[in-house]
Amino acid sequence: QVQLVESGGGLVQPGGSLRLSCAASGSISSINAMGWYRQAPGKQRELVAAITSGDGTNYADSVKGRFTISRDNRKNTVYLQMNSLEPEDTAVYYCNANIRLFTKVTFRAYWGQGTQVTVSS
Repeated sequence: QVQLVESGGGLVQPGGSLRLSCAASGSISSINAMGWYRQAPGKQRELVAAITSGDGTNYADSVKGRFTISRDNRKNTVYLQMNSLEPEDTAVYYCNANIRLFTKVTFRAYWGQGTQVTVSS
């Protein structure tokens, strides 16, 4: 039983910044990769950024140089610093984490409920 709680979304002007946070809670034994996905109206959900347990990162080409993903393992939290935001970044952003429970021997993916990010004048 795992819950991912996201925060930090909202309305921002083009060129502005937001910082998203996602904290995992529950009977967590360990967490491997964590990431952020987004889905805009009429579009398929896409990977924005991912970070491994060793802090290796991957970014979508559209956000490279503007977004930074990081994690705090003590807090079971992943962050997404979003700078130089563009209207095209408007979407619902979803947190993802690959988690092993104390009662299980395998990892599985968990998702947050999503948080709205709107970039508009």
